[in-house]
Amino acid sequence: MNIKRIAILGSTGSIGRQTLEVINDSGTLEVCALAARGNWKLLAEQSRHFAPQAIALTDIDEAHNLCKTLDEDTPVFTGPDAMTRLIETVRPDILLSGVVGAAGLAPTLTAIKCRSTLAIANKETLVMAGAIVMPAVRQAHLNLLPVDSEHSAIFQCLASGKRSEVRRVTITASGGALRDMDDRTAAEATVDQALAHPTWQMGRKITIDSATMMNKALEVIEAHWLFDLPADEIEVVQHGESIVHSYVEYCDGSVIAQLGMPDMTTPIAYSLHYPDRPVRPGSPLDLIALGSLSFAPLAPRYRRAVDLGFEVISRGGLSGAVLNGANEAAVEAFLDGKIRFGQIVELVETILKYTPATDEITLDALLQADRWARQQVNEKIV
Repeated sequence: MNIKRIAILGSTGSIGRQTLEVINDSGTLEVCALAARGNWKLLAEQSRHFAPQAIALTDIDEAHNLCKTLDEDTPVFTGPDAMTRLIETVRPDILLSGVVGAAGLAPTLTAIKCRSTLAIANKETLVMAGAIVMPAVRQAHLNLLPVDSEHSAIFQCLASGKRSEVRRVTITASGGALRDMDDRTAAEATVDQALAHPTWQMGRKITIDSATMMNKALEVIEAHWLFDLPADEIEVVQHGESIVHSYVEYCDGSVIAQLGMPDMTTPIAYSLHYPDRPVRPGSPLDLIALGSLSFAPLAPRYRRAVDLGFEVISRGGLSGAVLNGANEAAVEAFLDGKIRFGQIVELVETILKYTPATDEITLDALLQADRWARQQVNEKIV
């Protein structure tokens, strides 16, 4: 039996916890490393249950509490570069990156050097640095397997034909927690309202991104890099039921769609077992019980956010890093009660206009652009 060794970044978050559920039900997957930002209590529980080779916690203060509760034989990496050092030491067969935001970039690049297969739920890594990550993946002849339900769906649908035969790829969007509100009411939504997603259970940041539809701007950019798609071959439509995760239209008019219940364990399991499909428990999708599925063009307030993704594809350079950094900072400001919900997209749109120019796209330049964008947000909300 071929056992795959899995390192999970963000093991205490929504994606990480669901990944551990998948591994726990599998006889061919084992945890070799776990990493989190600050939830030391849950990380300690996970470590005791799965007995990884090593663990990491980026919050140094919380790491002191973690080390007191663990066996002294378990190596613990701490500090801002803890995840990178963890990957260098453990060298996993598969890196499952479920961390939020720019924090996933450096350990992903390290995993490529270690020749680990990448299972990426951290879309921000490709939004920021697709121009660096994808060439490195190709040069190393590695698999990069998308974990996002939309991109996993596209990946599966593209198996039905040649890349040259693709006419259009369509990403579906639920509309988020505020989809039934008018624009004025949505702009003044509370944090609790924006976090009440009707179909998906996700982390706080991605749930807010879903409500603004900035998650689809990020997914458009991610699809561009993952599948080498020009902007005019990518479309976003609203699909409230979250059953059709994406679909691909081919040159002969055939449309191939991937359907499934809104449950992230399905794409997680697919990525970890690829190229095989694991037998998994659960009730099958019952389309008869669902009765109907609805699709609609994006409302204008959503179109404004999604168009920023297409703008980044057009502009290139450091714009992806600026978009991502500004959005992360704006979402954090909203969650902290510093700005209104309606200001999130406005701030990102404004800062993106002033993206710094660059002669060469390097990791240092991208990280500097990310810091600049965050600083710009913070200066504008003081």
